[in-house]
Amino acid sequence: MPNLIENDPTIVQIINDYGFPIVLAVGMGYFIYYVWQFISNELEPEIEKMHFALIRLIDQVRMLDQDMIRLQQKVNVVLEYRERQKFLEEAEGKIKNEETT
Repeated sequence: MPNLIENDPTIVQIINDYGFPIVLAVGMGYFIYYVWQFISNELEPEIEKMHFALIRLIDQVRMLDQDMIRLQQKVNVVLEYRERQKFLEEAEGKIKNEETT
């Protein structure tokens, strides 16, 4: 049993054999590899999905904006027709008043 414990490399034994900077560099390399894999496998697909959702949302907002512009133009035309109709009715009323007097 003591042979098994002596042959089992622990972090202290590894530091004694290779030195702290080397062990730290290997640990940092593994950390960077882990983070890179996490970003590549987990985050990038989700970001891609959100990117497409954002594009769809921007397109919908543009379509709504165009619809609002068209609706505003129609409302302006209707208001212009109403004003013109009032003007014509007033003019006809004045003409009728002048004819009766």
